[in-house]
Amino acid sequence: MKTFQPKIIVFLLIVTLFDSCNSVKRVGENQHLLTENNLIINGEKIANDTISNTIVQKPNTRIPLIKTPLRLFIYNIARPNIDSILMEKYYNNPEKMERKSKLLSRKQLDKLIESKSNFNKWIKNTGEAPVVINEELTKKSTKNLENYYKSNGWFNVKTDYKINRKDNKRGTIDYKIETGSPFILDTVYATIASPSVKKIYEEHKNESFIKAGKQFKDNYLYSEEDRITNLMRNNGVYHFSQDYVRYVSDTLRGNSTMTLETVIDNRLIREEDESRREPFKIYSIKDVNIYTNSSFKNRNATLTDSVNYDGYNIYSVGKLRYKPKAITNAVFISPNTIFKDQARPLTSRLISNLRTFKYPNIEYVENQDTTLTANIYLTPLKKFELGISAETFQSNIQTVGFSFNPSLLIRNVFRGAETLELSGFASIGASKDANNGNDQFFDINELGANLKLSFPRIFFPINTEKIIPKSMFPSTKISLSASSQTNIGLDRQTFTGIFNYQWYPSKKVTNRLDFFNIQFVKNLNTANYFNVYQNSFDALNEIAQNSGFIATNQTLGIPTQADNFLNEIRNGTYNNTLSNDDLTAANAIAERKIRLTEDNLIFSTNFNYVKDRRDNLLDEDFSILRLKLELAGNFLSTVSSLIGVEKNENDKYELFNVAFSQYVKTEFDYIKHWRLGYKNVFAVRSFVGIAIPYGNSTNIPFSKSFFAGGANDNRAWTAYNLGPGSLNTTNEFNEANFKIALSAEQRFNLFGDLNGALFVDAGNIWNVFDDIEDDRATFSGFDSLKDIAVGSGFGLRYDFGFFVLRGDIGFKTYNPAYSEGNRWFKDYNFSNAVYNIGINYPF
Repeated sequence: MKTFQPKIIVFLLIVTLFDSCNSVKRVGENQHLLTENNLIINGEKIANDTISNTIVQKPNTRIPLIKTPLRLFIYNIARPNIDSILMEKYYNNPEKMERKSKLLSRKQLDKLIESKSNFNKWIKNTGEAPVVINEELTKKSTKNLENYYKSNGWFNVKTDYKINRKDNKRGTIDYKIETGSPFILDTVYATIASPSVKKIYEEHKNESFIKAGKQFKDNYLYSEEDRITNLMRNNGVYHFSQDYVRYVSDTLRGNSTMTLETVIDNRLIREEDESRREPFKIYSIKDVNIYTNSSFKNRNATLTDSVNYDGYNIYSVGKLRYKPKAITNAVFISPNTIFKDQARPLTSRLISNLRTFKYPNIEYVENQDTTLTANIYLTPLKKFELGISAETFQSNIQTVGFSFNPSLLIRNVFRGAETLELSGFASIGASKDANNGNDQFFDINELGANLKLSFPRIFFPINTEKIIPKSMFPSTKISLSASSQTNIGLDRQTFTGIFNYQWYPSKKVTNRLDFFNIQFVKNLNTANYFNVYQNSFDALNEIAQNSGFIATNQTLGIPTQADNFLNEIRNGTYNNTLSNDDLTAANAIAERKIRLTEDNLIFSTNFNYVKDRRDNLLDEDFSILRLKLELAGNFLSTVSSLIGVEKNENDKYELFNVAFSQYVKTEFDYIKHWRLGYKNVFAVRSFVGIAIPYGNSTNIPFSKSFFAGGANDNRAWTAYNLGPGSLNTTNEFNEANFKIALSAEQRFNLFGDLNGALFVDAGNIWNVFDDIEDDRATFSGFDSLKDIAVGSGFGLRYDFGFFVLRGDIGFKTYNPAYSEGNRWFKDYNFSNAVYNIGINYPF
């Protein structure tokens, strides 16, 4: 730490000196660089991003914390009159042109000069011109501030400004605002011409945004307009629009109170030579016609098949290929009901979700009476869709590999808009460890198949419409997958089966229930364990040399000799020969080997809840809450107990000769973003997860455990390299069953599409309520929180629009692997930093 602080101080001094010398390089005489805008409201200087955003002219963008105008520096590097300089340097200098012409042709020389000019232009475009104080823009900003306050109820606001020009070509602007007292809504009432509209309004009057006692705000009026319009159009008032809502106010009382009248006029009907007003009428849906194959090629075809189902008229060119219920279930426009405008977008969305039709065309036709006919035109997608992809790749275990991925999509499988997806995966590769010349070159292979059947409804014996209505867009998915791989790690066969429900209670909430989720993993080549987990083998080999089991210049044979040595340690053969540390390490290696080589059978049920408050992908001020609860093994344990299944020698029930896992797992994940200005966001994340084994298990399967580190976690450690607790292990994969992760990140724009970030990550993993007894790895209470690792660093992100390429450098700020009192800034340097590359933001 003693060497770290001076470096930071020197760096800040250099940046400050560079800032002071370079900022006004391109600022002309009698001009002043704008360095700060000050908001002085009622005599007090405040910082408020919402109000500041109304100011037209802002200082040059600066990097947070060090407040350096990087883009201004870049702009100042460019030459302002580069074309004149190049002309004088080359074309107006015959001697230089002659020398250059001996080395380059005239065409090459022209290209060289052009490239210098283009590079200079790129620097200027990348940078940011100095923001010079402009009094006209200052006046405009003052007017914007006045309008902002008036729109929020301060009608007597007074605004002024003061420009502070300094001798060093810099200046600041003080915006002075005296708000006065805000106007309060004293009396609010509505005058409504149409009786039917008035009746609907009065029934929902308590939902109004305009209420007596509230401070006046323009936004309340706009929100009220939207509310009234949506209310009317979803209660049968077909011809209603925002244009019919207006407001009349009275502020002449002189006591900062106002009267506000909401006026809703009658319907305006325009005809050829005249216009008239009539009261609004309530419209209902008379008929709903659904045309199931209204493609362009069928535009003139005769309808040959029709059916009336539950009041809906369904038509088809040729024989109807869909069950009527499957189509009507996706339609929210119902015959003999009041017109509801929201039924159209709901219908369009649900029909699109069927993945059977293109986006539908829905139109209303007005009848002679106060009824409407709804026509829904559907264009079917192709029943079969074939996809094929192939790729070539390399990895840390393969010299070269090839994969082939065919897929087949079948729509409307059972005539109920179901979708069946079949896909396969096949790959071959050449192993880097294939040193035997007698072996075939392609010694790695992997095969897999997937089946997924989707239903656009809740597939359940009992009708669930009252619990999960179709307005929540429910769906059911059944998926099966199997794969087999050889010469990859321990070689394994896997099988997965999932029966899943998903629905959306609101626009912000997603619910997912895996009614059952079955995972079976069978390791085929456990003898290869120490070839895969080389770090564990190296540690065991050193212990074997210390014990005298092998000579110091020998290496344990894999697998027989290594397994025999572990068995002898387990039997106590070397209790008096090896140190306690060596015995503990060897037993830990043995336990880990057993755990990672055993076959796994997981039969679980889990529920996921997600509340995403983002309005759209560009929203920078939102929160996301994710909750998960998973229960595994309870059903199998209960059945095994009821039918009297005998337990194995380890006191565990087995199914297919595999002890199934039993545990409860829960996760809490919360993300919050605050927008602080243009491309300036502060984001935080908090995650807590715990998985507790019980009953038939004493630990958690590797695939269900937690790990720490990596590009989306604590970025100062590589994935699986942090923890558990204060352990400093050499294991390739460190994992545990309890995790805490906290992150904070400041994101800001550097120039153009290049953004920067400063971040702090904290967290770790521990073992709790399982068979791990090492105090350094277990969570024993609040005292264990001292082992939370802290990483900090910075990163660059380039926004391509459809994705973000991210690079982060993380420094180990607080490392719990070191002894207490010696953990801060121990490895805080670039040589021990972790360099992460990722796609999109970490949270």
